[in-house]
Parts: sequence; C-alpha cells; structure tokens
Amino acid sequence: MNAAAPGFLVALESSELGALIRQSAWIYPTANITHVVAIVLFAGAIAVMDVRLMGGMAGSDPARVVRGARRAAVLALIIVLLSGAVLFTAEASHVALNGIFQLKMALIAFGIVHAFFVGNRAVRALDALGPQAPMPAFARFAGALSMLTWLGVVGLGRYIAYN
Repeated sequence: MNAAAPGFLVALESSELGALIRQSAWIYPTANITHVVAIVLFAGAIAVMDVRLMGGMAGSDPARVVRGARRAAVLALIIVLLSGAVLFTAEASHVALNGIFQLKMALIAFGIVHAFFVGNRAVRALDALGPQAPMPAFARFAGALSMLTWLGVVGLGRYIAYN
C-alpha cells in the first residue's frame, strides 16, 4: 500500500474487496488471464478495422468489415475494462501513482474519444463505398491514428511491469 496515494485509492485497495482479490487463489489470476485474452481479442478486432480503414483488404465491403470489427472491439474492450478494474482494485494505491499507468489511461481515454467522434465519422463515410473504392483520406488517417493509439496502450501496459 502506498500512503502517498489519494485516500479513496488507499481505501479501495484496503477494502474487503481489495483484500479478497489479493488473497484469493483464483480471482486475481482469473482476472489477469481474462484481461490478456480480452486484449488479444480487442487488438485483433482493432487491427482488422484499422487495416481496412487504411485501405487494406480492398476486396471486402469496407462498411461491413469495419462495423463487424467495431462490434467485436467494443465487446472486448468492455471485458478489458472490467477485468482491468479487478486488477486495479488489488493494487490501486501503487498502480495509480505509476506515470506509465497514467499515460496508458490517458491513451485509453483518447482512443475511446477518437473511436466515438473520429471513428464514427469515418464509418459513416464508408456507406457510400464499394469494395474496390479507395478509402477517403479521413478514414485512412482515422485508422492509422487508432492503430498507433492502441499499440501505445498495449506497449505501455506491458511496460508497467518494468517500471
């Protein structure tokens, strides 16, 4: 426990729930495995979506591919966030003060905002396109920025363990 952390984080970590997560032989490891598997599913869906937005898989219907990948990404992200919340609860006061974790959370927030505003606009633009049509520059940019953002999130997530 890190006493320098805000009181609500110390309280969260020292709560009965935090203790249960840390002391259980199953809860923390299950949340950790679930988190990793959900990240893999999320990354796969993001990769399909962003590659299509950037012009890859040109023989496929862009709107259909991107919408399907977005649905999968949203479901996986929900699982990532829920399992991440369990992991966070067990070590809230320590993890929250980690600058890499803070940067990761900022990138996640940026990625979600980007998907909602920029990504939605790019998806709407796809409705008028056929499979072989070139992707609009805006969609290419949206896909590239999304890919870089989520790669950054995953990279920072792995780096937390070494910081």
